[in-house]
Amino acid sequence: MPKLGNYITGRWIEGDGDGQPLYDAVTGDLITHASTKGLDFAAILDYARSTGNPALRRMTFPERGRMLRALALHLREHLEEFYRISFLTGATRADSWIDLEGGIGNLFSYASLRRKFPDSPFCLDGESLNLSKGNTFMGQHILVPKEGVAVHINAFNFPVWGMLEKIAVNLLAGVPAVVKPATVTSFLTEAVVREIASSGILPPGALQLICGSAGDLLDHVGAQDVVTFTGSASTGLQLKSHPRVLRESVPFNMEADSLNCLVLGEDVEPGMPEWDLFVKELRKEMTVKAGQKCTAVRRIFVPADRMEDAWKAITKSLAQTTIGNPGNEKVRMGALAGQSQREEVRAQVRRLLATSQLIYGSLDSVELIDADATKGAFLSPLLLLNDRPLESEEPHTIEAFGPVSTLMPYKDTAEAIALAKKGKGSLCSSIVTADPDLAREYVLGAASWHGRILILNNECAKESTGHGSPLPLLVHGGPGRAGGGEEMGGIRGVRHYMQRVAIQGSPSMITNLTGTYQPHAEQSISEQHPFRKYFEELQIGDTVITHKRTVTEADIVNFANVSWDHFYAHTDHTSLKDTLFEKPVAHGYFILSAAAGLFVDPGKGPVMLNYGLEDCRFLKPVYAGTTIGVRLTCKEKIAQEKREATDLPRGIVKWYVDVYDESGESVAIATILTMVQKKN
Repeated sequence: MPKLGNYITGRWIEGDGDGQPLYDAVTGDLITHASTKGLDFAAILDYARSTGNPALRRMTFPERGRMLRALALHLREHLEEFYRISFLTGATRADSWIDLEGGIGNLFSYASLRRKFPDSPFCLDGESLNLSKGNTFMGQHILVPKEGVAVHINAFNFPVWGMLEKIAVNLLAGVPAVVKPATVTSFLTEAVVREIASSGILPPGALQLICGSAGDLLDHVGAQDVVTFTGSASTGLQLKSHPRVLRESVPFNMEADSLNCLVLGEDVEPGMPEWDLFVKELRKEMTVKAGQKCTAVRRIFVPADRMEDAWKAITKSLAQTTIGNPGNEKVRMGALAGQSQREEVRAQVRRLLATSQLIYGSLDSVELIDADATKGAFLSPLLLLNDRPLESEEPHTIEAFGPVSTLMPYKDTAEAIALAKKGKGSLCSSIVTADPDLAREYVLGAASWHGRILILNNECAKESTGHGSPLPLLVHGGPGRAGGGEEMGGIRGVRHYMQRVAIQGSPSMITNLTGTYQPHAEQSISEQHPFRKYFEELQIGDTVITHKRTVTEADIVNFANVSWDHFYAHTDHTSLKDTLFEKPVAHGYFILSAAAGLFVDPGKGPVMLNYGLEDCRFLKPVYAGTTIGVRLTCKEKIAQEKREATDLPRGIVKWYVDVYDESGESVAIATILTMVQKKN
């Protein structure tokens, strides 16, 4: 029987020896073997650094984003093949949807983020800082891609999502990846990587895959590399304390399984919509992926006087869960990933039973549809009850990574917060409540020990993504036991694979380096108005210095009448005592409007429209009699992609607007955005 391939150094290679046998979680049949024996892990990392990294670093953010989008579109064409293989992991189609289409969705999400970055291989980080009185010395932070490789060591429960959600981030940042999926379900990861490799969308060395043991992989990581781990806290601790990781100060992002909790608010009674939401959310979190989710609910906290109602409602709901062959459309919960995983869950449940009692399900028997309990890795949902949660440590320290959760009482919200914290750090928590004040109390009390908190009520239920769904634009991780790391999070995640550098110099030097105009930098003034130039013709620093205009009392009165802004500081001479103003002051928005009248070139040209306004500040009062002028400078250019074939080629140009008075001091500054047509 052929072994799984390892996609390394640009080709598919099988490891030596028989390798580890991999089994169908539903039937117990042998599928294939996985081996990494004989692989040169140092060469694998060197190939990523020497081939994949330079190729990605040369690409701009928009180019990397379009690459991710193309990859997502390609993988979507092969979904049915992936679904068929996913059934072998014990996942139902609904489970597989999260893994497959959720992973592809992450690619799309990060592809869209390209619009938040400049058309360059690096980006600015934060605002510029003037470091001198004479405006000749400044500082700016920038982010550049690291020169190493992202090493992703992933868990068995999401063999596709676990890979795609991570590589989407590092690839957008401009860093290649070596992916090591958990061996037990790596056959699904391998099938997806085969499609990625055959597509030719990624440059050589951007993605490599090893199926089997990680061998001495971590012995060869360096300071420019990044290691991420998803799995058990104990394994994560071993990897995080690897001598090479410590010696080289290798960034290590850990996302560990945690004892996440679901809280039923004190205000929620049977019959309320929130009561039904609570029961539905819990059932989903216990049965989706057979409870094999790092975000699954392991602890349930319910007001003490509603415990009996709660366990009756929960057990009734769980009893409706059909279990069996995930390929059968009647089945709602499939198998665990393998026999060894099922035995591990049973062992952990037995430890929990030292202080809890089983009130639903069985450790030894389960009713199945279209499956054999003696061959497949099936397990009944198991609901435990612990009536002394403040005194018992087991529910807060032992995790059974399967369809297992423990129901516990609390007396008030303060106690619910204390119980939530006993998990010593969780990926997520949820509170089901219709009371905004109660929600606020819980969130602010529990937030320091959680990576994410969902407030669930009837208002958001229809569109809520649920307790257990990490989202690409929100961080995924948590403190303490949860690993102390953060994955995804939109732009925040991208920064994890980039080096932040503080640069100092003159405004002109920093402008040239960053491609973004900095205040007080050298300006380029020509006879041709910048609004007469096409997108490609504009250069950063192109400037027009306008004629001047004297503001009159009539201007202020007329603008108040046109805008209906009769704020006293503009119109009431008698109310200015003990204010900042000596006499009626011109409206800030009038100053901007007057500035536009000075710098706009009125004729038809490449400028298509005004796109928006950013970073507007009014720095100094402008009274009647003040003469103002404008320095308008091309600050930044952002190319836009055509959405339709008929779209005119164009880009967004940011202009630095500096409005100054007769003393030369700035009275207002702003950044305006225009849409400018491309010549070609």
